[in-house]
Amino acid sequence: MRGQVILTIVSLAALSTAAFADTLPIKGSYGNKDGCAYAKSGESTGSDNFFLLTSEAITTAASYCEIKKLVKTEGKNFTATVSCQAEGEEGEIEDTAKITSGPKGYTIGFTSDAAIKWGPLPLCK
Repeated sequence: MRGQVILTIVSLAALSTAAFADTLPIKGSYGNKDGCAYAKSGESTGSDNFFLLTSEAITTAASYCEIKKLVKTEGKNFTATVSCQAEGEEGEIEDTAKITSGPKGYTIGFTSDAAIKWGPLPLCK
């Protein structure tokens, strides 16, 4: 009986940790003026020019992309699987984000559309 209880507890613990998403190994928030204002206050300015990168997600005025799995790390550059929700649309879209560090901050691109480049996003102060 005791062995079954321990096995059940271990199984539940494994299930609960599997539900957690990865995070980027970055400190602080990176964004443009409106993204950083949101990071500080938690309230949107209503701007359409809104970009914010945190260790957990990439947020814009019209979308939210949660970091699901860190695929590759090369110094301060990362490749991650993300799950994105767009404003006004049903469901989520899986994609791969390439997050590249540069002298002015992080730049974000997506493998699904090479034309999308967000940034550079400097560290919020």
